[in-house]
Amino acid sequence: MSDNTLRSVDLARIGDGKYRATNVRGGEMLVGAMDDQDPTFTPVELLLVAIAGCSATDVEFITRKRATSTSFDVRAEGNKVRDEQGNHLDGLRLTFDVHFPAGPEGDAARGVLQRAIEQSRDRLCTVSRTVQLGAGVEYRRAD
Repeated sequence: MSDNTLRSVDLARIGDGKYRATNVRGGEMLVGAMDDQDPTFTPVELLLVAIAGCSATDVEFITRKRATSTSFDVRAEGNKVRDEQGNHLDGLRLTFDVHFPAGPEGDAARGVLQRAIEQSRDRLCTVSRTVQLGAGVEYRRAD
């Protein structure tokens, strides 16, 4: 694959169970183990954020060509289970709560909303498509 297809983040430990994720553009985010007193996102929550953010971006890109939404909320959820396959999420679902202004532009946006959601699910969202297709993950040590 060519270099323009590579996506990466770096993760550095900054404390017990706490990490700083950094992307190539200098963005940073704290990641940590679940702690009721700590506002950092857990890795599982970040997976849900990635799925929701990816699909929200797709859907908004399509609908805003017709009208800007008056509200745009997405809930990502799933059940964490432990079974014979190990720990994983099951029953992943996204719920879009999107509203548009009254009038012809809003009607046009409402008219493409369901199709935009389906397009994101079926072919556009790289994150959810990767989960759906079950891409393998290679684990290795840096020596």
